[in-house]
Amino acid sequence: MRTHTGHLGRLPATIVAAFACTAVVATASTATAQPASTATAQPASAPAAHRKVPLSVDGGAWQSGHVQGMAIDRRKGFMYFSMTNLLVKTDLRGNPVGSVTGFTGHLGDLDFNEKDGRVYGSLEYKEAKSFYIAILDVDRITRMDMDAQSTGVVSTVYLREVVKDFTADMNGDGVFDGDTANTPDHRYGCSGIDGVAFGPAFGDRRGKRGERKLTVAYGVYANTGRADNDHQVLLQYDVTRWKKYERPLTESAPHTSGPAHVDGKFFAYTGNTTYGVQNLEYDGHSGNWLMAVYKGTKPGFPNYSVFALDGARKPVRGPVLGQQRPERGLLLPLLRDGAHDAATGTYGWPVPGQYGQYGLVSLDDGRFYVAQSGTVQDGGVTKQTARVVLNAWTGRTPSPFSPVGPAA
Repeated sequence: MRTHTGHLGRLPATIVAAFACTAVVATASTATAQPASTATAQPASAPAAHRKVPLSVDGGAWQSGHVQGMAIDRRKGFMYFSMTNLLVKTDLRGNPVGSVTGFTGHLGDLDFNEKDGRVYGSLEYKEAKSFYIAILDVDRITRMDMDAQSTGVVSTVYLREVVKDFTADMNGDGVFDGDTANTPDHRYGCSGIDGVAFGPAFGDRRGKRGERKLTVAYGVYANTGRADNDHQVLLQYDVTRWKKYERPLTESAPHTSGPAHVDGKFFAYTGNTTYGVQNLEYDGHSGNWLMAVYKGTKPGFPNYSVFALDGARKPVRGPVLGQQRPERGLLLPLLRDGAHDAATGTYGWPVPGQYGQYGLVSLDDGRFYVAQSGTVQDGGVTKQTARVVLNAWTGRTPSPFSPVGPAA
């Protein structure tokens, strides 16, 4: 049984080297993957367990949006990539197994629910003022181009708490200002949702032995002219009884079937970021939560791009700073590691490049898959690429991640 350390810690070089020795190098067989409309599904490979994992997995190149997040099913040996309006399923050699197409909303971060074997992701329809958790029955994704609405592989649950904050009329003029950052509306600067992850209830020191909840992080508009948008907002839900809320995805008639209340609403003071938590991940090795963001732009903050929530400390009720009216809420403490800004009291990592923002998966042993985003030209068409690379957590500044072994 792994004990709860209360910190992410740093892995010595000998352990990093050992990870490199035990990893299996990916064949990167999808380096020339076809777009979703023409790619041919390869035979699925799903051995009973994948204790060893490849150094990298190539998710292919697709005529889609950029990669938003990914999830892994190590037992069956599959990787899932969210490409904004497309979900791609590959085996751990990078062979495409299936895809789900037809999303007109924004499919964001993903996580795999080990309890029911399905993938959960954030799904936004801002113009319709509708925000959902998309639940994908991934065992049924067996071919390319499966339609999200007609094949029954996608069900959705409505998040009314998010809608309430997104549509909040903060200046009292009776007008919903829409999908824009340049407004005092949207409570806490809520722009919707993105980061999702399964983990214990905040403050539950049982760690991996505790009941798993789905945590959903708000998107937050970048707006330097207001002071009430300096927290990351995270909701927790017990999804064990969500079957009664699940409805098929019907984009022409958005439904409102979902829980009336959240199981917890929490605030983490980080300073304003650009679109909030892009990727959220619970790390079973340390018991902490990682939040990868696009850096904020407020000059009064250090504007880190990776934050960690201290899983060993319970939330405390306190003031939610910067609100128009005094407000108290459950505050989540940042892990006291990485860089420290004394003026704001924030901790984090000023990671250069794209480490974590496009996808982050903990393997719960000190290693993480980190997604890389890119583009390629194919016959005059720009396609988005997704690739995950195995990293070890070092905790060092500016970047707490270090690639494991040679590039695959």
